[in-house]
Amino acid sequence: TEDEIILFEKEMNEFWTKIKSIYGTEQISQTLALRDSCKESIKALSEKWSKKLKEGDLMIDKIQEYSNEILQQSKRISENQEHLTEIKSNLNQEQEQKKGLTDSIQELKEELMKKKEIISSKNKATKERVERLCKSKVLFAERLGLEIRRIHNEQLQFIFRHIDHKDPDKPYVFTLSINEQGDYEVTSCTPPLDCIAEFQLKVRETNNFSAFVANIRKAFTALTYK
Repeated sequence: TEDEIILFEKEMNEFWTKIKSIYGTEQISQTLALRDSCKESIKALSEKWSKKLKEGDLMIDKIQEYSNEILQQSKRISENQEHLTEIKSNLNQEQEQKKGLTDSIQELKEELMKKKEIISSKNKATKERVERLCKSKVLFAERLGLEIRRIHNEQLQFIFRHIDHKDPDKPYVFTLSINEQGDYEVTSCTPPLDCIAEFQLKVRETNNFSAFVANIRKAFTALTYK
């Protein structure tokens, strides 16, 4: 209440009067000045430490920021390292595949060269055999009344005449080739002979070509008596 406030102020004035009477005005002024100086020092220190604390907080924030940035950089480096490892792995796989493909191509080239050599050798042997047969043309023509013609696909056509005494000019014909295995093979026969397969097998076994031609002529001659 207002009375209580008035009473409190009165007691305070009395208290300061007693203090002044005991210690003196000058000492009180010095005490107050020292108190104010302490307050100023404390305030300056507080402001200084408050500034230091703020700087420390800023430093901590900056350190945390740097730490986060370093963490992100480390993460990116790790991701890049994983990506680089993956790229290296893919490159190694591609190099292995390339090497495998190169080896396969080389094997195919070698196999192709071998096949070409085999085919060339077979073609050479076939041509040589055909040439030998052609050289026998005169001999067969004289002894067997035989005409030999070279036709398409390196085949030889054998034409017999003077077999049918009723029609000496009537042709009896068979066509001969050399297959991929290098064996004699009759591709056509006019008129047809039932024994042609047997003769063909025998010439493959004996390689006696003259006997083969003579047997076919005998078989053609036998048809004229049926």
